[in-house]
Amino acid sequence: TIMAIVYSKIAIGLLIAGISTLVFGTVLVFVGPIIIDEQIVKNTQINPQNELSYNMWKDIPVPFFMSVYFFNVVNPKEILLGEKPLVEQRGPYVYSEKRSKDNITFHTNKTVSFCEYRQYFFEESMSAGNESDVVTIPNMLVLGASVMLEKLPLPARLLISSTFTMFKEGPFVTKSVGELMWGYDSKLVDFLTAFFPDMVPIKGKFGLFAEFNNSNTGLFTVFTGQDDIRKVHKIDSWNGLKNVNYWNSDQCNMINGTAGQMWPPFLTTESTLPFYSPDACRSMELVYENPGMVKGIPVFRFVAPKTLFANGSDYHPNEGFCPCRQSGLLNVSSCRHKSPVFISHPHFYNADPALLATVNGLSPNKEDHSLFIDIHPETGIPMNVSVKLQLNLLIKEHPTSHIPQHPTASHIPHHPTSHIPQHPTSHSPQHPTSHSIPQCC
Repeated sequence: TIMAIVYSKIAIGLLIAGISTLVFGTVLVFVGPIIIDEQIVKNTQINPQNELSYNMWKDIPVPFFMSVYFFNVVNPKEILLGEKPLVEQRGPYVYSEKRSKDNITFHTNKTVSFCEYRQYFFEESMSAGNESDVVTIPNMLVLGASVMLEKLPLPARLLISSTFTMFKEGPFVTKSVGELMWGYDSKLVDFLTAFFPDMVPIKGKFGLFAEFNNSNTGLFTVFTGQDDIRKVHKIDSWNGLKNVNYWNSDQCNMINGTAGQMWPPFLTTESTLPFYSPDACRSMELVYENPGMVKGIPVFRFVAPKTLFANGSDYHPNEGFCPCRQSGLLNVSSCRHKSPVFISHPHFYNADPALLATVNGLSPNKEDHSLFIDIHPETGIPMNVSVKLQLNLLIKEHPTSHIPQHPTASHIPHHPTSHIPQHPTSHSPQHPTSHSIPQCC
């Protein structure tokens, strides 16, 4: 009887404990997600009172790497005689990128302004060569100036054309990677800046990335999310502007999304990732592709839609970015001092096949040349990013130029680059006869 009483008490105790566990479990099922969401909201706001997350936003601890590939022109002399260009890809030349925010100012409307500065450091151990490697690429100065000659009076065109010969500048240039990246002395630049300062807004050495190092991308003002977490990181203005004036439609001139580093939390498969890129002078938007995992962390992959660089004929909303050429090229001359510059995916991936048919040595594929972001949907934090773009230069023969060129218009891919931010847990980083010569990527 005593044993029965003891077992009875134990059973009652276990029953009470079981019921309590069930109740606690039931409460946790409903309350747990709310608590977690509250913590996510708290830690994704831009708030100095949250020291850890604020410092991570201010000085991004994630390592960024920029990989640059040059397209070495194998047959420059033959190209001048009308042959199809042949190129070979060189690289990558890898640079670590240090990013930090400065001039941080909080405003009463729950926004914060800042400038983000960039510094680059060559990483020889991660590169397939060093900065002393020599490559031959199209001469951006000469070919760009040749196109821009069209808008100048005849005397000015003749004067500038004669300087090409005087300074021994031709349609191609052979330099080291370091010189092409960070600058080299050019008598042609000195002449043009002295007599035509509006034509070539360059002072000192000329280099593809000379203006990038130790520079900032403009004054961003973004929402802190303190009053509405759905707005966190979204841009309120850039350089004091709500819209830019580079393009020919209100839609194309809109400054949308974030600055491209973080997005609001609680993303779904119906979400998109809009962001404004000062380098591309426009807003862009990535779309959901599929779920995945990065180091055991669930992510959503967002990719560039095929319409991103489509021309206005193939995709009407892009009409405002015209004048357009083949799909796959974005004309950014309106924000690049009228120089004939176009942006595309590397190797003309997802572009009009007519572009690819004009040059030998390109092999576009999704794995190597697509643009994507793997992002943790609950927090809006990117876990793996591969932003790859190619800069292209339009060239064509001008009757007053002393530079022999093939008589058709040409797009010269200039330098596709890969900006690869890596999470701390990661250990890896219309003219069918025209010539499109890749220069570097």
